[in-house]
Amino acid sequence: MPNRSNKKREPQAEADSKILPMDLRVGDRLADETGEWEVIGRPYTTNAGKDARVRVQMVGQPDVTEIRIWRAHERVRVKHASAEENKR
Repeated sequence: MPNRSNKKREPQAEADSKILPMDLRVGDRLADETGEWEVIGRPYTTNAGKDARVRVQMVGQPDVTEIRIWRAHERVRVKHASAEENKR
């Protein structure tokens, strides 16, 4: 039987994780093909709790905001805001 402890896994940064959209917090950062976005509002659900929405703004451009929508069961890759960033 092969030894499974020899498998190497990529170390994932503690601050970078995949979470459900309803677990997003103000200050979390998302990245996609359009750029890096920061969560500026609390998430809320629509469609009987099946869709999750959150207001985000583009990092470095506070006048560019969007409402992002995910299915409530989808996981979102985020970088959590540190305690020092929340003090601003």
